[in-house]
Amino acid sequence: MPKKEGKHADMGKDGPAQCKRAKVEAGCSPSVMSFENPDSLFESLISPIKQEVFFREYWEQKPLLVQRNNPLLAAYYQSLFQLSDLKELCGQGLYYGRDLNICRCVSGKKKVLNKEGKVNYMQLKKDFDQKKATIQFHQPQRFKEELWKIQEKLECYFGSLVGSNVYMTPQGSQGLPPHYDDVEVFILQLEGEKHWRLYKPTVHLAREYNVESEDRIGNPTHEFILKPGDLLYFPRGTIHQADTPPGISYSTHVTISTYQNNSWGDFLLDAIPALVFDTAKEDVALRTSIPRKLLMQVDVADSTKKLSSLLRRLADRLENTRELRSADMKKDFIMNRLPPCLGCDSDTLTPGGKFPRIDSKIRLQFRDHAVITVEPDQENADEIRREMVYVYHSLKNKRETHMMGTEDDTASEEGTPQVCALKHLTAGLHKYTVEAKQNTACSCPSNYSKAFCLAVTFLLSRLMDCGFLCRTWMH
Repeated sequence: MPKKEGKHADMGKDGPAQCKRAKVEAGCSPSVMSFENPDSLFESLISPIKQEVFFREYWEQKPLLVQRNNPLLAAYYQSLFQLSDLKELCGQGLYYGRDLNICRCVSGKKKVLNKEGKVNYMQLKKDFDQKKATIQFHQPQRFKEELWKIQEKLECYFGSLVGSNVYMTPQGSQGLPPHYDDVEVFILQLEGEKHWRLYKPTVHLAREYNVESEDRIGNPTHEFILKPGDLLYFPRGTIHQADTPPGISYSTHVTISTYQNNSWGDFLLDAIPALVFDTAKEDVALRTSIPRKLLMQVDVADSTKKLSSLLRRLADRLENTRELRSADMKKDFIMNRLPPCLGCDSDTLTPGGKFPRIDSKIRLQFRDHAVITVEPDQENADEIRREMVYVYHSLKNKRETHMMGTEDDTASEEGTPQVCALKHLTAGLHKYTVEAKQNTACSCPSNYSKAFCLAVTFLLSRLMDCGFLCRTWMH
């Protein structure tokens, strides 16, 4: 077996630069990931680099290579997914396209070698061994609980969806041509070794996936070998390609990705409509009519000056508000993210314990799995714009459909975000107070209305039913 490190570590003055390397000795490295909380999980993922250093020096800026000489950590990485797992997984009913692709880079282009329908393990193995095809396994967290645990914690950490793909490539082969992605990428080397080349971005922080030709990207800026237990990070837009070197039977790595369509631009597209609507209630300038035939004109230079003025008014309002409402991004995140990985402790979602009073001190479970929004009443389509406080949660999301984007997910009841709702005070509370009266009685502090107390009590009962409230109440 050739010594790959010697080949790539000493590149000379004219050779590719090396990524920032962090050497970890076996005695001081973590044996497994820390799942105590989202922060500790991410800290153990990038160890020994500290979070503040990572976000100050690397995040969205440049690649980071963490090379570890730790057999225990390498064994843990290998347990996340192995080539040998495919036989059992094929027995569970995998399909080409949906669950995996087989492909190979031929003359700088991706050649897809998928068959039709259900995956046959013997045929898959034949394509891997004889055609030197790369197997791209989609969203393995659907099947692997440890990846589920990692990605669920990372979704809590980033507040963004976290997907993954596993790539298995035989020796002397390359699955994908040089390309860049629209996601932040963390690569964990699980089995074998992989030869990587990174190039200067042509589009910084790209919003789209794109293949780049060899004659356009120039020489690599970084070149190295990943071994089991190693980690590589690079920002979206980083052009890259990877191959399994000769003499290495095969390579397996998992690509964990996040922050797709999660930029300030995306947030502005999501939040500005609500800001305009709310501002127009109070600012008559936004309610005045547009010029006649404006929608039919090509030259709108005069109108752009007016729009600039109105945007400045919106900016002034924004500086004086503490809340910028998201229309869809929050709900999309909650609707599509992973549920908590509870293992054998799923009983924590079962309602139990004493029912809280309005003056009880309570503690929420799974706080990272809920968002609160103020929105128009979804059940009332009359002309009066009544507002509701909605609590969306992901406790009943399906791990099996995570990041798969199928039509059945969005159309079914299981694919919609679970929601508890409380009428906004300005809209009246009769709907829920009637229901609350039938379920419980409560004593109200003097500074609360009876209707408000009953509505809050009802909301607590809904949260309790969902599994959000701990069973031990502190009164």
